[in-house]
Amino acid sequence: MKIKVYATAKTEEPYLRTGVDIYCNKLTHYFPFEYIEIPAPKQIKNLNIEQQKIKEGEIILDKILPADTMVILDENGKNMSSVGFADFLQKKMQISKQLVFVIGGPYGFSPQVYERSNFKLSLSMMTFSHQMVRLIFLEQLYRAASILKNEPYHHQ
Repeated sequence: MKIKVYATAKTEEPYLRTGVDIYCNKLTHYFPFEYIEIPAPKQIKNLNIEQQKIKEGEIILDKILPADTMVILDENGKNMSSVGFADFLQKKMQISKQLVFVIGGPYGFSPQVYERSNFKLSLSMMTFSHQMVRLIFLEQLYRAASILKNEPYHHQ
């Protein structure tokens, strides 16, 4: 089973880029893994918020295969503990050929992306910048993988 993480636009802050790179490297030791930053649409700043979400959504949906299990990170999604997320990951890995997590832009997703998604996941009831969510989510994905392997990274 392969896991992909799509993030809209590029990671701008160097300290976040470094963290993303560290966790992407670590994750390749657990399963086939790919982290892809989807370029922002051209002239996106000239569009209103709804138009931005639609443009970003079209680009995201072009990358999703019909058989993919698509999980979007959304503030209104389901909250889980780290152990709960590890259990979720294990179940999805048993039934999915490819599990795709999508981190949207600052305004969320288009209605079409919500419709296509198989699951909505929330990292917290707090709000994080979409740039920081990348690093936080990759750390949680790594934590879940280490929990499934019974490694000492996660402390109960």
